[in-house]
Amino acid sequence: MLSKMKILSGSAFILLSILIISGCSGKTGSKKESQKINDAITVADTGFTGITKGMSGRYLVNEITYKNGVRQGLMKTFYVSGKVRQTFWYENGLRQDSSRWYFEEGQLFRTTPYKNDTIEGIQKQFYRTGRLKARIGYKKGLRTTYFEEFTPEGKLVGGYPQLIVKTRDNYKAKGDLQVTLELSDKSLQVMYFRGDLTEGIFDTAHYEKIYTVKGVGYLNLKKTGSAESGSVGVIARILTGFGNNFLIYKKIELPYNDLK
Repeated sequence: MLSKMKILSGSAFILLSILIISGCSGKTGSKKESQKINDAITVADTGFTGITKGMSGRYLVNEITYKNGVRQGLMKTFYVSGKVRQTFWYENGLRQDSSRWYFEEGQLFRTTPYKNDTIEGIQKQFYRTGRLKARIGYKKGLRTTYFEEFTPEGKLVGGYPQLIVKTRDNYKAKGDLQVTLELSDKSLQVMYFRGDLTEGIFDTAHYEKIYTVKGVGYLNLKKTGSAESGSVGVIARILTGFGNNFLIYKKIELPYNDLK
């Protein structure tokens, strides 16, 4: 009897062990199978595709089109009234083609050409009547000297002021040459810079601002004791009556070649 009980106990132990091992083995298998399924259906998140609406309180500020998380297609900004203010066209996150800016009443105000997110070409401005107001040149995102303005009647504007240059020679007494700059119409709406135009591009990052008081610029060139270029370039940036910046560049030949 005792020996039968031992046999039964041993069998029960073996059976329990088998069940435990089978149970553990089953759980591991389920995890692996589940992981395989998840791996098969999971796709990397490439970003949002669609149109987002930017709000400021209850007002619509902009609508931006995305593809895979990158700006692609039309972007609009809005006036508080809900009317379209600006439109931009994006390709792979960069502004391309011409952006458009509208008067609130809906007429076109300005078009600006873009190439790879940089202004490149001729910007155009318009009157509310639809007539052309101005054409302004840009290259690599910077202003050029290409510039035209038109009256509301369509006539080309002319008669911009001239840049008047005067010098005071103190070279022998003090070793310097004083240069004064002013506009022929005595306008105060002007800023002067020292530097040369490269490829016709006006880049303030490469120019030195000239001290100006009441529309008159003062440049003091001093003797250096070493050879210099013998000339100095100056630029006048004039604010016109139409609200644009007209550029005048002049290269001033100096009587000495050691001034800076």
